[in-house]
Amino acid sequence: MTTLPGRPNTALLVVDMQHGAVDAAHRRAEVIENINVLAAKARAEAVPVIWVQHSDDGMKVGSEAWTYVPELVREETEPLVHKNYGDSFEATDLEDVLAQRGVGHLVVTGAQTDACVRSTLHGAFTRGYDVTLVGDAHTTEDLTAYGAPAPAQVIAHTNLYWREQDAPGRHAATVDTAKVNFTAPAAD
Repeated sequence: MTTLPGRPNTALLVVDMQHGAVDAAHRRAEVIENINVLAAKARAEAVPVIWVQHSDDGMKVGSEAWTYVPELVREETEPLVHKNYGDSFEATDLEDVLAQRGVGHLVVTGAQTDACVRSTLHGAFTRGYDVTLVGDAHTTEDLTAYGAPAPAQVIAHTNLYWREQDAPGRHAATVDTAKVNFTAPAAD
């Protein structure tokens, strides 16, 4: 029930699954496998798969940290959005990419849960998108040394609070990979 008129389609969004973001991430292999399952399902259903790639001082363009993990392979026809901020919409062409495909519902996966994933969830929702977070297909690194909760707690909390988001004319949900429905926003 997006607030974006004429945007009935769904897209899978893969955020920042790059070496610099996930090499030390919690449940790395499981999250990558779940994203691969979702990408295969999306492709089989002719659902767009949109890739987002972050760059900054820690992940300089062209560096090993900047490159996508080799277990995830973007098909040549799948858009790649380059970004420099947490929110995948901020100063990027993501909105144009989605508008061209009539997308009003995003299924979000990727890294890092407590940074770019959260920023992108909120950025999409405030722009009028229905947004489904795939609860077992996002991850983060251990930042407990800096006072953050353990990664499992960060992920669980994000899954919980995203399930409770509410706004007029928009739908938020958290579902696991096995329950992702690309034909309509998922109900909890």
